[in-house]
Amino acid sequence: MLNIKKKDRIVVLSGKDKGKRGEVLEVSSGKDRVIVSKINFVKRHVKPTQKDQGGIKEKESSIAISNVMLVCPKCDQASRPKFDRLSDGKKVRVCRKCGEMIM
Repeated sequence: MLNIKKKDRIVVLSGKDKGKRGEVLEVSSGKDRVIVSKINFVKRHVKPTQKDQGGIKEKESSIAISNVMLVCPKCDQASRPKFDRLSDGKKVRVCRKCGEMIM
C-alpha cells in the first residue's frame, strides 16, 4: 500500500529539487513514481498542431516515490505516516510526530 496519494503535500528528499514542497498531481503505483506540481521541470520539443504553436515546452516530469516524503497538514513537518484502523475497520494514515489523522 502506498503512503502517498493524489493531492497530498510532499517535500522532495533528493535530487535537483531537494527541499522543495509541492502537491501531488498524479501517482503511478505500478512504476512507483509521482508527478508533483512545479517540481522536476523538463524541456520537451513539441511539434506544431492546429491548436498549438509547438516549440520547446516545459512540463513536470515524474519523481521516484522513494525521493519524496509526506508533509503533515497539522504540524507542517515531513514524516512517514503509520497506518491505524478505526473502530469501524477503516484504514487511515496517522502522522508519527503529532498523532493527527491525514486525510
